[in-house]
Amino acid sequence: MSIIARHITVDMYKCKTTCFDDMHALQNTIKTMLQESDLEILSSSSQMMTDEHIAIVLLFNEGHITVHAFPDLQYVSADAFLCEEDAAPEQVFSSIKKLFKPEKTKTTILKRGDFGTNTDMKPKTKTKVAPLRRIHNTGSKVINMLKNKDDNKN
Repeated sequence: MSIIARHITVDMYKCKTTCFDDMHALQNTIKTMLQESDLEILSSSSQMMTDEHIAIVLLFNEGHITVHAFPDLQYVSADAFLCEEDAAPEQVFSSIKKLFKPEKTKTTILKRGDFGTNTDMKPKTKTKVAPLRRIHNTGSKVINMLKNKDDNKN
């Protein structure tokens, strides 16, 4: 199998709202995080889009990162494309996840290049829910079960 790059996409839900306050500060924070990961940034750009979401693009020798932050939805969609066979884009995103503090994340990792068979091309997807959110969901299910049990007795 010949892999020429690794590509990761991350969806972050119910993010901390203070992250969206200042587009340029957000861009600078992400740039600093990447520089701490030993990635040399060649260029970066940020733009407030017409639908009021923030778009940030950072280009570096090893690839690129894009971040789309939707303040009204408390949602961030991001991806990193690293042009190295042994790249670890998950490590790059660990600090970005800490910045946004999402309650739930969905991560998809793609190996890009010449794979040989179709089964090798299937992406790996992981979903992670913050512990407090899991407790809340479980509590709601228990309450609904007890409520339904009481309704069935009557």
